[in-house]
Amino acid sequence: MGYTRLELAGVKFQNITKVFGKDVRAVDDLNLTVNDGEFMVLVGPSGCGKTTALRMIAGLEEATNGDLFIGENRVNDVPPKDRDIAMVFQNYALYPHMTVYDNIAFGLRLRELKGTLWQLSHMAEAGQKKKEIDGRVQEVARMLAIDHLLQRRPKELSGGQRQRVALGRAIARKPRVFLMDEPLSNLDAKLRIQTRAELIRLHRDLGITTIYVTHDQIEAMTMGQRIAVMNNGLLQQCDEPEVVYNKPANRFVAGFIGAPPMNFLEGTVLNGKVDVGAFKVALPQGSPARGQVGLKVAVGIRPEDLYDTKSNCPVPVTEENSFDAKVDVLEKLGAEDTVYMVAEGLNITASIDPASRIHAGEAAKFAIDLDKVHVFDSESGAAIR
Repeated sequence: MGYTRLELAGVKFQNITKVFGKDVRAVDDLNLTVNDGEFMVLVGPSGCGKTTALRMIAGLEEATNGDLFIGENRVNDVPPKDRDIAMVFQNYALYPHMTVYDNIAFGLRLRELKGTLWQLSHMAEAGQKKKEIDGRVQEVARMLAIDHLLQRRPKELSGGQRQRVALGRAIARKPRVFLMDEPLSNLDAKLRIQTRAELIRLHRDLGITTIYVTHDQIEAMTMGQRIAVMNNGLLQQCDEPEVVYNKPANRFVAGFIGAPPMNFLEGTVLNGKVDVGAFKVALPQGSPARGQVGLKVAVGIRPEDLYDTKSNCPVPVTEENSFDAKVDVLEKLGAEDTVYMVAEGLNITASIDPASRIHAGEAAKFAIDLDKVHVFDSESGAAIR
């Protein structure tokens, strides 16, 4: 039995605001469209409004202002049970006294069988419904490779298996929209990576609109077809992961997306360079900031765009792109080394080739790939490009 795709539905936030109490704006004038069949990730730090936005789609929170659409329908006043969505929570929310089979089937039975009296008065139809429910549970269990666990209870399952059961319960509903609220945060690192891949595959196979909330920028980058970065209730940027990474809209996005995080060096524009105190960083050719003499800016340099000049440095080393520093801490991670260094009082992080001969406590020279330097207005935080 193949999984039948039902009518898909996009989700649209139109000037949505959610205020708690008198003045706590959890979500502030959010305008965001999630396309039919898209995997959208809402990402940001704790308290940024991403979960509140998700809960408003589910109907668990009511918008203070604005309009929320699922498909063509405005759903502000539609009860949660009538929105045709399925939600996967961080804590799985499985019934401990029920088997895996019954946990997956529970929601279907509530929707389809309509109580004992209805079943007694519609025995033939009820019997057919039960066969359909059984077929759907078995189908989903095979899809998630938990068909051998159907008679176990949650306490007899591992964390990853419980997560699959929670997903199975949502998938069996065949909803128009999946909502996922940090569903992998309780898994260990290895299982989290494995389950990420499984969720991507499931979305590809099912094609159901999925909105996924996480604070983990690696999850966001690897899973989302588009990612929406939020902070303090405001949408900062929404685009494809590589665009958000390579062309961050502002300093917050630049610092939040990327691990290790981007280095920021505060300085003043002077003759095509930024004087950051310890040294001067040449601005990329064509940068609008080059002509704004006296402008206070923050130069953003990703750790992977810094190189040890004595070890396979791919950029020409000049006075305009290099500086001396003392290596404070060296983390050897196998595929790369993370260097925490100090240059004339400035703390800078670099991700370098593990073949480098650098050691903690030593002095070294580093070069910057100037073509990949970012510049942000110090006052507004907006990218200058």
